[in-house]
Amino acid sequence: MQLHGSICALVTPFDAREQLDFPALDRLLDWHLASGTHGLVLAGSTGEAALIDDVEYRALIGHAVARIASRMPVIAGIGAPGTRRSLALARLAAEAGADAVLAVTPYYVRPTQHGLLAHYMHLAVESPLPLILYNVPGCTGCDLLPETVAALSAHPRIIGVKEAVADTARLAALLKLQTPTFAVLSGDDPTALSAMRAGAKGTISVAANVVPRMFARLCECALAAAETSQLAASSLDAQLSPLYRALALESNPIPAKWALHRLGYVQPVHRLPLTPLSAQHHDTIDQCLAALASLDADLAG
Repeated sequence: MQLHGSICALVTPFDAREQLDFPALDRLLDWHLASGTHGLVLAGSTGEAALIDDVEYRALIGHAVARIASRMPVIAGIGAPGTRRSLALARLAAEAGADAVLAVTPYYVRPTQHGLLAHYMHLAVESPLPLILYNVPGCTGCDLLPETVAALSAHPRIIGVKEAVADTARLAALLKLQTPTFAVLSGDDPTALSAMRAGAKGTISVAANVVPRMFARLCECALAAAETSQLAASSLDAQLSPLYRALALESNPIPAKWALHRLGYVQPVHRLPLTPLSAQHHDTIDQCLAALASLDADLAG
């Protein structure tokens, strides 16, 4: 499986009773298929994975796999404070038909680098699916350092890393590890263009939820060598900058889900402790969507 381009970290839609909303999920999946998205992450942090149970997890991924029908990779988020629990989720993801798993670092327990190495090696050996490492220390309190990634990257079952730390020195260290079978992916939308220009193969994106066609085109242009493509990438990125800022107004995925609600795709429903976007930010989201609507229509035309 080749990881590249715009891989959307998809929100999980809930209905008014806070149950999985499969009609809304179908709308999202069909939209991404039509928009040129290059892959999807289901039940990641943007998908409120910590707030769904095992039955829902398997149903969510299985439904997406059936709907996508091999037209793009479906990656399942896994992660827990303990390795056993992470492995159990990987096995559920395999049963549901996922193509790979995105394994966030164990949160809360703050393992050492030696512990992270042992954790991921155990998953690589025991998981029925290929493994993508995921480092987002701002959310987990745990930082997977490049030297640990280096020790992991040679394992044939570990196929990539999503790095959410926007640091050029760190990116440079990770890119030295990149091979045809180990991809470096940005996990930070505002710096994704610079990461791809430096050599990253793509981005696991929150913004792609809201503007899948624009973000897919941004990634395609960023990964192309032609000067005209690079100019187009710069233009798209500049136009998306207000959205990047808006999606950080409150905890992810609150702003993204609200934007999708305003676009008519999902209800603005979360499970506690997440709550819908504060009213003071509604106008900001609406202004972003209005500004991007005509640009997206131009790409579609």
